[in-house]
Amino acid sequence: MLNERLEQIEEKYIEIGKKMSNPEVATDIKQVTELAKEYSKLEKIVLKYRDYKKLLNQLDGLKAMTKDEDQEIREMAEMELEEVTSKIEKLEEELELMLIPKDPNDEKNVIVEIRGAAGGDEANIFAGDLFRMYSKYAEHQNWKIEVLNAEARETGGYSQIEFMISGDSVYSHMKYESGVHRVQRVPQTESSGRVHTSTSTVVVLPEAEEIDFQLDMSEIRVDTYCSSGPGGQSVNTTKSAVRVTHTPTDTVAQCQDGKSQHENKASALKILRSRLYDKMLREKQEKEAGERKTKIGSGDRSEKIRTYNYPQNRVTDHRISLTIQQLDKIIDGRLEPVIEALIAEEQRRKLEKV
Repeated sequence: MLNERLEQIEEKYIEIGKKMSNPEVATDIKQVTELAKEYSKLEKIVLKYRDYKKLLNQLDGLKAMTKDEDQEIREMAEMELEEVTSKIEKLEEELELMLIPKDPNDEKNVIVEIRGAAGGDEANIFAGDLFRMYSKYAEHQNWKIEVLNAEARETGGYSQIEFMISGDSVYSHMKYESGVHRVQRVPQTESSGRVHTSTSTVVVLPEAEEIDFQLDMSEIRVDTYCSSGPGGQSVNTTKSAVRVTHTPTDTVAQCQDGKSQHENKASALKILRSRLYDKMLREKQEKEAGERKTKIGSGDRSEKIRTYNYPQNRVTDHRISLTIQQLDKIIDGRLEPVIEALIAEEQRRKLEKV
């Protein structure tokens, strides 16, 4: 069964290679881009599969050698047979994982939105802590962060902040972060030392490019206004801040952190396009309910996904019942143990369906 599927993938890989070298196809930029992405994705599997086939041929030769009349040759073949068998088993496991259906957005950059939710000032402060956590995590992964829009609060943190993370396969790691994040700690403003519970929401959107989702500018309303700082006071007299609205769906995006109205409009449109693309994907997933059951990062946005308990230095991810006594490291951007556990669980669920 495994070999049959791998043979089909190799055939498709060869077929795409021929298509890409066709002069008629070479002039169609959209088609060439899509084919190149597919070719690159299949190439990793095909190259590993070819290594696997070489080892299988080697295995057959060694099995024949174990029946040789010469004892030395038999012993040598038996030793190599054990080593090759081990390599084959390892490659089979790797190929099985590679055959798990991939999320088409896994390679994309992301736009992340964090909002202070329940808990007033403390929720906004926690939103700032989450932004710092993701900034540090991005730094560890050699990703780049660009703030698109931020509404800072005088008491600290943000009532809302939107930023882009770009780099290698960002969405494949960050997609698990959408949902409600809960913090339990003694707020700085609490004089009695009582532990409070506050929440912030995180939304992670795959960056939508023109090829993914085209905006019809006749359906976009653009409003300009003066940008504001902490507390809502105006920080300039020119209307450089931009709000864009997709009138058919009433979807809104805004940006005020750029140096000019033009820059803010471009950023707001980038956020809007990604929100509409995400909406389209979520509607599609609603129709494909079976696929949704295997996913961890596509649940209800109002779902409480994680609790950060400061007094006990504990982080709990409620979706996979994971508890780690390393809150200090995780809030400092060392999210790898949590993300890796979420990836492993999603792969396990998908393997059950393969």
